Amino acid sequence: MIIRRLVKKNIRMIKPYQATELECRVKLDANESPYGFGEALAAAEGIETNRYPDPEAGELRKTLAGMWGVRESNILHGNGSDELIYYLVAVFGGPVMYPRPTFSMYGIIAGIMNEEAAGVPLGKGFQLNTGRMVKEIREKKPRLIFLSSPNNPTGNCFERDSIIKLIKAGKGIVVVDEAYQPFSSQQSFVKLIKEYPRLVVMRTLSKVGLAALRSGFIVAQKDIIDEVNKARLPFNVNSLSQAVAMQALGNRRKFQDFVNAVVEERHLLFDSLDRLEGVQPFPTDANFILFRVNNAEKVYKMLLARGVLVRNVSDAVKGCLRVTVGRPEENRIFVNELSKILKRV
Repeated sequence: MIIRRLVKKNIRMIKPYQATELECRVKLDANESPYGFGEALAAAEGIETNRYPDPEAGELRKTLAGMWGVRESNILHGNGSDELIYYLVAVFGGPVMYPRPTFSMYGIIAGIMNEEAAGVPLGKGFQLNTGRMVKEIREKKPRLIFLSSPNNPTGNCFERDSIIKLIKAGKGIVVVDEAYQPFSSQQSFVKLIKEYPRLVVMRTLSKVGLAALRSGFIVAQKDIIDEVNKARLPFNVNSLSQAVAMQALGNRRKFQDFVNAVVEERHLLFDSLDRLEGVQPFPTDANFILFRVNNAEKVYKMLLARGVLVRNVSDAVKGCLRVTVGRPEENRIFVNELSKILKRV
């Protein structure tokens, strides 16, 4: 078609992120929290819909600054983490480096921006291949390195010393994406932004019950925030998201109760999978579990036919599916259906 000829070559080569909605009775594919903050929607009643939102998201950033022990000037808000990845690549450019497999948007956005993307395969136990990455850093001199810890889709945290080695190895920006950190026993890297001036930490409210808001943040030293802010679109976080987030954050105990419930269910779900013959679950620090089965594609389709939606990640990790930790009844349905399927595969 003539339209395709008008599209930039780098865009024609890109495979878009897959976020297809499928009908199901148990939805365990998107790493969403099974618990939400519906009552926080009451905060929307006072919003003046004819007015633009607070462009600086001042009250929200102030609240988060208190939670994370930093200054408001150390936080930049985004319409989800994806938007902030765009800004980082737009401001600092490439090459863009990341381990593989990991969150696909690092590579997709690098491709959209026509920047070189360098994915380095993970090593044993889904840990960083630190030696190879250091070598690549010295050769390619990446301007940006993205490290998702806990990593998606593998679920594990990267060794802290390995991350620090990569920060020290080059001169570019190192982004530690902590989307799943609330479910992990590993300490956040936020406290290290003073010690490492090229460190950026990415956080989100999406995994803890507020996915509908699309609220993402980066935490870094002020000079980085000031530069990235130049690329930020005006009024990028809407009034509804700001108000509902503020209302929900006012009940920190409820947030933690939800996280604790997911972690407790994660242990139970892992044990259930571990007892099933033909299933190999991998240790996780996130709100999902990666597991290997024979004929993953067939198992995925058979689960979906029974109304249970998980994520097929076999293209990224051979023979593997990924299941989000749901409510107890959802997890039971998933395990029961999976056990029946395994007897037929």
